[in-house]
Amino acid sequence: MTLFSSRHLSLSRNRFFLPSVLALGLAASASAMAQVTAPVPANVVNIAASGFLEVPQDWLAMTLNTTREGSDAGTVQNQLKQALDAALAIARASAKPQQLEVRTGQFSLYPRYGSNGKINGWQGSTELVLEGRDFALISATAGKIQTLTMSSTSFSLSREARRKLESDVQALAIERFKVRADEVSKGFGFTGYSLREVNVSSADQEVRPFQPRAMAMEAKAAMSDAAVPLEAGKSTVNVTVSGSIQLR
Repeated sequence: MTLFSSRHLSLSRNRFFLPSVLALGLAASASAMAQVTAPVPANVVNIAASGFLEVPQDWLAMTLNTTREGSDAGTVQNQLKQALDAALAIARASAKPQQLEVRTGQFSLYPRYGSNGKINGWQGSTELVLEGRDFALISATAGKIQTLTMSSTSFSLSREARRKLESDVQALAIERFKVRADEVSKGFGFTGYSLREVNVSSADQEVRPFQPRAMAMEAKAAMSDAAVPLEAGKSTVNVTVSGSIQLR
């Protein structure tokens, strides 16, 4: 009885297993045949169109700094702090949201070593950054600061200006893509098209005017309240729309 039951159970399992295997094999074969025999899309054209706009940069970041050195680390640190505090007092008095914003930059202090490998002094530096949209105010404020000198300037687009520029350029590129697609479809004798796929990519470039070396202007800024001469460049954003269309 036990042998008969085991054999009967094994045969029953095989009876259900074999049709399942056959069904899976047939399904896989049908899927493979469908992939092989799938028709290649006809009347599909790949096209691309670009748009770009160039606008003046509206954001200035000016970095001022100073260095101090001496035999005692605490003395050097206090000298840097005094120079920075004096500069902050002047800058904060002129600060305006988005027009002139003030923030501190790097503050470093490190030892100097002699030929014998031992510390023979200390050197440190500190930075103050003035940034915003009001170039004249930033320049004038920097000219009033006597304890720091200008080390660098950089121009860019503000976040708001960049978002608007990218949105405008993208709309321009999409419109040119649509015009191009319409021209292509009519050129081949079709009445219209449908969009199959599309990709949008963007790139930006900054065009900077010639700037006098910062070192050449530091002495002037340190000796008087004269504003530092500045000239912003331009930023260009380029957006390309590419994809394929189905002519119909």
